[in-house]
Amino acid sequence: MRALRDETERFMLRYRFGMDEVITKLSILRDEFSQNHDYNPIEHISSRLKSLDSVIAKMQRKGIEPSFDSIRETITDIAGVRVTCSFVSDAYRLAELLTAQRDIRVLKVKDYIAEPKSNGYQSLHLIVEVPVFLSTGAHPVAVEVQIRTIAMDFWASLEHKIYYKYDRQVPPELLDGLTDAARTAAELDARMERLHREVHGAPAHARGHIAI
Repeated sequence: MRALRDETERFMLRYRFGMDEVITKLSILRDEFSQNHDYNPIEHISSRLKSLDSVIAKMQRKGIEPSFDSIRETITDIAGVRVTCSFVSDAYRLAELLTAQRDIRVLKVKDYIAEPKSNGYQSLHLIVEVPVFLSTGAHPVAVEVQIRTIAMDFWASLEHKIYYKYDRQVPPELLDGLTDAARTAAELDARMERLHREVHGAPAHARGHIAI
């Protein structure tokens, strides 16, 4: 049991290190923009590492074989990083800058900005793989990166709180209100971006073209 516990801790530690690698890359970009440019697209960076209980619960829901190899191959959101930007074009610009780095491998892209979910949710989700260099060698680790605007982040935070309060059994009228609020947030993003371009002449980035 002690050996299994130690192996599990080492397994989870790799994901924390992978998450730290992505945070470092984004922090460097943020500091570089602050130092050398008159506009910084990154407003905030946060992160979270799934607990072992959460990983086990997800394995059970998906019917995954209880092995480290199965977890590594099928659960790609153990380590997560969220980046909040001011504008939609910033989200795509950051995704391009991050995925262009030579040691980053893009495993999956879900563009919920170009194609929002039915409830109005909008965000750019990337699953990237980064190498973590340990005493035992290089270990590729998957990290989920979510990039969204301030308005999108505010809406997602509110939705999470409502679903938690109602234990996911949200009354229909609240769901309708959330969907309407998501449309309002998207309209606000578009209006603010137009104003931003009028002031700074910043080009609008194309949507939905992050290469895998």
